[in-house]
Amino acid sequence: MSRLQVVSGKGGTGKTTVAAALALALAREGKRTLLVEVEGRQGLAQLFGAEALPYEERKIAVAPGGGGEVFALAIDAERALLDYLQMFYKLGSAGRALKKLGAIDFATTIAPGLRDVLLTGKACEAVRRKDKAGRYVYDHVIMDAPPTGRITRFLNVNDEVAGLARFGPIHNQAQAVMKVLKSPETAVHLVTLLEEMPVQETADGIGELREAGLPVGRVVVNMVRPHHLDEDTLRTAAGDHRAEVARALSRAGLGGARRGGLAERLVDPLLTQAAEHASRVELERAQRTVLAGLDLPTYELPLLGAGVDLAGLYELAKDLRKQTVAE
Repeated sequence: MSRLQVVSGKGGTGKTTVAAALALALAREGKRTLLVEVEGRQGLAQLFGAEALPYEERKIAVAPGGGGEVFALAIDAERALLDYLQMFYKLGSAGRALKKLGAIDFATTIAPGLRDVLLTGKACEAVRRKDKAGRYVYDHVIMDAPPTGRITRFLNVNDEVAGLARFGPIHNQAQAVMKVLKSPETAVHLVTLLEEMPVQETADGIGELREAGLPVGRVVVNMVRPHHLDEDTLRTAAGDHRAEVARALSRAGLGGARRGGLAERLVDPLLTQAAEHASRVELERAQRTVLAGLDLPTYELPLLGAGVDLAGLYELAKDLRKQTVAE
């Protein structure tokens, strides 16, 4: 498994949930995992039922089986820029003075590319960080990244910066970040649903990542709904079998099958639901065919009917863990 796992996906596919479940799945057997948020939405805090994440690494969960720990960090671009100024230019209090004057906010707002440089740089610093014994502080860093539509530009921004600043600390920092992002240490996973638009955006995103030389990891199909009907029943749903269904309902004790009886009145809504289910199954099969053509490993996570709470998050992590071990 790569040490930096970047999770992206079209809005509404549940990429933040998948990133959190992946962090729990990887934090096993005593492993330490850092879960990084870069969009400022505090979605991770909500999932784990925690207070808003500060700009510091904080333990938010213990993984099942082995006692591995999950830490989380919400990266703030302004604070990251202050760190950057201190690290490379030793500004110290002068950097804090710039913040009071609003210069930091101005710089990160006027140059959105700079914001992305700071966010990716902070995450890659966590990947490379070692303790006094020379061991990596974190076994895995999971980034809840921007949506698929801008993930390639977000990750590739340091390449552009390295080209613009041809020497000095900015150039060196940008090159160091891209060395991590384009190495086997990194994998970019895309989250999708079995629906036409998310699958198409996933396919487009994979093409863009590959063209940019960024390492594509896996496709995670999220919120997969169960198929309640077998093949024979699906075929029945596609035809006109009103009388047959009415008789079956009557035999089940749901009233007479005669016209106007309870069983007969239930036929239309049942056939409508069955037809909708059959149509969805056919659509999902078509999207699975498209995903298979991408030639990437695929994980599937179930739809949790009651929504995703902390218990559900652990259940998704368990599912991911099983699929990882099965590879």
